Amino acid sequence: MTANLYHPASGFPWPQGRGFGAAFTFDVDAEAGALAFDSTFHRRMSLMSHQQYGPAVAVPKLLGMLEHHEVKATFFVPGFTADLHPDLVRRIRDHGHEIGHHGWLHEQTTALTDAQEEEMIDRGLESLGRLGITPVGYRAPWWEYNYRTTDMLLSRGFEYDSSLLDDDVPYRFTSDASATGSLVEIPVDWALDDWEQFAFYPGWTGSGVIESPRKALQMWSEEASVAAHAGNCFVLTNHPFISGRPSRLNALSALIEHVKGLDGAWITTLQDIARHTASVIEDIKVHDRVADPGPQPGQDDQGHPLPSTDDHLFDN
Repeated sequence: MTANLYHPASGFPWPQGRGFGAAFTFDVDAEAGALAFDSTFHRRMSLMSHQQYGPAVAVPKLLGMLEHHEVKATFFVPGFTADLHPDLVRRIRDHGHEIGHHGWLHEQTTALTDAQEEEMIDRGLESLGRLGITPVGYRAPWWEYNYRTTDMLLSRGFEYDSSLLDDDVPYRFTSDASATGSLVEIPVDWALDDWEQFAFYPGWTGSGVIESPRKALQMWSEEASVAAHAGNCFVLTNHPFISGRPSRLNALSALIEHVKGLDGAWITTLQDIARHTASVIEDIKVHDRVADPGPQPGQDDQGHPLPSTDDHLFDN
């Protein structure tokens, strides 16, 4: 890929001899992902079996594939998943992969009060703690990180988050609610998530358009190549019940081969990237809360669109 003005070098100080960072991450939502949307889904045996494919079939295959490539990954595990599949979570840990916090029941955090979000974080920590795991990384369910979340994570000993979408490289940050300390942010991107490519289940999620693994492989390979050229950080997010299916697993394996072949690749866990970032970056970004613009023309007092009252809008 030739240099051009659209991909200037990021200037991020990767470890000596490394030109860019790459991490393969997996959100082990399993049953929690569906039950958080609607708790009555526990009655839907077929839907539950769809989600159980992740822990029962996909994760073991993914672990074998990662071992073949000699790649360590980061697995974000909801507490409910850890409670329901403890042996699987231990197996992930025993293969040398990092395990991060991903809520308790994959909650929609924007709907929670402060107290409820703290309870969610603590329940997730307790579930992982029962397995002897103390996570240092957090990924908000649905990537919905709140301004208040920073203080909650800092007070519980977390080192990094991977939920925000505002950069191409890691950085240190705090928020307007945080008076002391900082976290490392390792940004994500919806274009680098298998959900948008493959996720579909009737009555729950997805557009109904399930893409070809070849398309996803091409798109993600191009993203990785640009990251290598610019010195960025390539973070792919996969879900075992989605990307552990046979043809998608083959595509993911091919992607790892591609990334390994890029000059200067540092493929590692998010924990390693976060700790390196904390050691070389001094500046701390402040995420100030965006001001409430208030209701706009055509909206009610809560900011919702008003119904149209012009019945003759298209009359001539």
